[in-house]
Amino acid sequence: MKMIKVVKLVIFFIILFVHLGYCFRLEKRYIIDDSNRQIGIKRYYRIISLYPAHTENIVALGGTNRLVGISISDTYPDFILDKPRFSYHFGIERFLKVRPDLILIRPMIDMGYKNLISQLEKNNIKIVSLQPKSLDDLYEYWKILGVLIGNLDRANNMIYDFKSMLSKFDNINKKIKHKKYVYFESIHRKVKTFCNTSIAASILSKAGGINVADDAICVKSTNIADYGKERLFSKADKIDVYLTQRGRMNKVDVAKIKHEPGFMIIKAVKNNQVYVVDEELTSRPTLRLLLGIYEIGHILYPEYYNNQLKKEVIQIIKKYYKED
Repeated sequence: MKMIKVVKLVIFFIILFVHLGYCFRLEKRYIIDDSNRQIGIKRYYRIISLYPAHTENIVALGGTNRLVGISISDTYPDFILDKPRFSYHFGIERFLKVRPDLILIRPMIDMGYKNLISQLEKNNIKIVSLQPKSLDDLYEYWKILGVLIGNLDRANNMIYDFKSMLSKFDNINKKIKHKKYVYFESIHRKVKTFCNTSIAASILSKAGGINVADDAICVKSTNIADYGKERLFSKADKIDVYLTQRGRMNKVDVAKIKHEPGFMIIKAVKNNQVYVVDEELTSRPTLRLLLGIYEIGHILYPEYYNNQLKKEVIQIIKKYYKED
């Protein structure tokens, strides 16, 4: 009788493990995007990326050969820039010519170009809408892309290398006794900054900067926050460094900031501590955020964020951004 009970118990656990294994594989057969679409996983997708961050990450994850098209805004890496270019302003015929079966977009495109998205889906093209809003979202985002191109292991390796470098930055920042207060501008003409939970604000923090606008309130569901001159000027004496992000939404330079009416009362402006950083390195959710952290850190604390540290960052980036 005891032997029969033991055999039954063994059989029970075998069935349980098989069932759990099946459930796990079943979960891995699809991903869910930011618009709650359920996308099945298959062995090979022909992908068009309509957002430069998606393009960069697909390349970093070893999926360059999966890309049959990139966005008109793509600038990096150089070796993929000769691929066919696409925009959400194009008609569906241009997409169909390259026979994609998956198109990567972000929520802004999903909400603003519903007719195009609907037409693409009617032609059996999968749509995946993704855009991480914080550093915590970044890792799951990379994993999803890794699953889509069949290279989850590389995604996990990339996450490990990224987190390892963040730990190194944290250790450096512990040595800095006098941290600098920074105002990080997102859109100059509207006196906007970043939400405290945004990737850009996190990058500033990882570089050892203290965000003077940590009380900023997000605009709708974006990472941009209203601030206004009155509130900015109320902290004028506290701002050691004025940082602005240059990109498509903020075409600005140091001279424009210095000549802005009233800005000379800001401590950083008076002391010529106004700097411009590249949006691609501070807001775009890619591995190159490490370079953005280094560049801000070098502006704030050049004695700590030195050339040797930059070499380590570049070495990690080169490891992933290479031709297949």
